[in-house]
Amino acid sequence: MDLRVEAEQWLDEAGIDQWRNPQTRAPALAKWRTDIAAGRTWMVQAGDVVLATITLAPADRDFWRDSDCPEDAVYVAKLITARAAKGERLGGQLLDWASLQARAQEKTWVRLDCWRSNTALQSFYLSEGFEHVRTEAPVHRLSGWLGQRPAAVVRHPDSVLLKESDE
Repeated sequence: MDLRVEAEQWLDEAGIDQWRNPQTRAPALAKWRTDIAAGRTWMVQAGDVVLATITLAPADRDFWRDSDCPEDAVYVAKLITARAAKGERLGGQLLDWASLQARAQEKTWVRLDCWRSNTALQSFYLSEGFEHVRTEAPVHRLSGWLGQRPAAVVRHPDSVLLKESDE
């Protein structure tokens, strides 16, 4: 949760209106706690310092339709890297790790949704090989920019992260 708070502060200072909306913050945190309790969230640590986190969540049915074959993808959520790790490519490495997880589960896609107004984040995902699928705008959600890339894509083969149990 400390990474989330740090990210909220950084986004606010950067003028990006994300994650601090009182109407969406509490439900989003509750959803993340559910994912953590279900064992769907992983962390990257250096000693006792948490540098990044990623959640592989179920398909968010506010965005992904039956025609998208939602069962054929791994869904990335709550990808957060510590400001102290800026420039270390952890975000890209975690996306590659998600690709490995998708392939291990015989899934075709790695998918995600991100904040509709965060064009910098959208550009990051595009630079990591994601394609914009479409933008959904349910009235009760502020995310909805949908992206996907084939599970076969690994952009940082020299530094793919592995879970501790995979080493």
